[in-house]
Amino acid sequence: MTATGSAQTSSELQTALGAMWGSRDPDVRLQELVNQAPSGSPLLLIDGERREAHSGARFDNVDPTTERVMGSTADAGPEDVEEAIAAARRAFDETTWATDHAFRRRCLEQLHAGLVRVADDLRATAVWEVGAAVRTTHAFHSDFALDLLPWFAELAESYDYDLTLPDQPWAAGTRRLIAREPVGVVAAITPWNFPLYTAMTKIAPALASGNTVILKPAPQTPWHATLLARVVAEETDIPAGVLNIVPTSDNAVAEILTTDRRVDMVHFTGSTAVGRKIITNSAERIGRVALELGGKSANILLDDAPIADIVPVAAGMVCWSAGQGCVLPTRLLVPQDRYDEAVQLATAAYHGIAYGDPRDPLVIQGPQVSAVQRERVLSFIEKGEAEGATLLAGGGIPAHLDTGYFVEPTLFGDVDRNATIAQQEIFGPVLCLMPYRDEADAIALANGTAYGLAGSVFSADQDRAVSVARRVRSGMMSVNGGFFYARDLPVGGYKQSGLGHECGVQGFEEFLETKAIAIGV
Repeated sequence: MTATGSAQTSSELQTALGAMWGSRDPDVRLQELVNQAPSGSPLLLIDGERREAHSGARFDNVDPTTERVMGSTADAGPEDVEEAIAAARRAFDETTWATDHAFRRRCLEQLHAGLVRVADDLRATAVWEVGAAVRTTHAFHSDFALDLLPWFAELAESYDYDLTLPDQPWAAGTRRLIAREPVGVVAAITPWNFPLYTAMTKIAPALASGNTVILKPAPQTPWHATLLARVVAEETDIPAGVLNIVPTSDNAVAEILTTDRRVDMVHFTGSTAVGRKIITNSAERIGRVALELGGKSANILLDDAPIADIVPVAAGMVCWSAGQGCVLPTRLLVPQDRYDEAVQLATAAYHGIAYGDPRDPLVIQGPQVSAVQRERVLSFIEKGEAEGATLLAGGGIPAHLDTGYFVEPTLFGDVDRNATIAQQEIFGPVLCLMPYRDEADAIALANGTAYGLAGSVFSADQDRAVSVARRVRSGMMSVNGGFFYARDLPVGGYKQSGLGHECGVQGFEEFLETKAIAIGV
């Protein structure tokens, strides 16, 4: 399979799309790796030991590009998860991990060094099990994720865990301080779209702040986590039980982590529907939750924005990672009097998106992660047409690709703001092009969904764009192409897009309890 559509796209557009979010041409070694067959025997990590599941069960890992089974992974059962929870509980309660800040820093620095050494293997794994385009794997599938570790490692030691308040001169007087202490045992449940990055946004701050962790990766993409397990076991001094990794194919087994009273916190990234279930389970045990959920981000092009320059790239962004990103701007809002121009620009761009085999260094869009996900995307496309939207490009399975879970880059126009495809997260390469009347209407349109994760604004007037960004009810906003992912910048959503934050000091503090101490003097 080869890249499709690039001949119809200007070289400038291909360059711009190729450079998005840290994308770059793969070097020779990485290209060789992704063309090899995966090897190894992915195992669980429980109480410091890499091993098979007690039952001996394993589950298949399927290449979404070829639809072939690449290998299998140890499949954790209830008894394995029970042992992981017990190990994490014991490591938190009976060791000095929670109080030895310098030791935690050293262990996280070791983990960073070990993962850097296998960075190309992590990138290749993203191509094999996610279907990520090889040129995009230097971003969230490796560099951005690994960059979190040294920052949180330093914070583990430098953070001021005790804050002294002025004495209170009542009675005999009272000294007062506020102590920040780790929550305890954290269950980290991660999705399949950016498995390494979403794991690091949980593991790095949770461990740095003194917690112990049980990581449950998505069954579609377990090998990122099992490679992490190997590095932890072989190249770090992280004590047994501090980090446990339990891939499982059974959602009922995974749910144990959300109901067990020995788990102090559940940190989840994934769908809003699953987030609701986790909240319900946590209510039963009165446990802390942090949720990074779905999105329906709007990209607002104000009437003074250079539409001819922005529309092609803004449209193409939705095809990055096959549209499988919660922050991707899946609604493109343009002034009504320039809507026809935007349709022409976006349609031309969509006919020129390079998609196909993710091992091809020209490709931007690979396959959906699974047959189930492809069917979900196609069902939304059918719903869009049934509800009256105009299909401008794509809309089906590529006729020229015999294998792989591919969906054509798909563009809809004439989308009613209340239509299903304008309201619900599709998680595929599907863009809704929507006109607005004036600035107030654009903001209302952007805010008119149940989500509030991210968004973008473009304007020739930076102050105006920032003013609009402030009025959009989303946790992250990009102005004129600004990049809101950084290790020191908090990530989180409004409304049904989540609770709490990842990254930044705010993300570190998600994993801390607050204790007030008053001392009579």
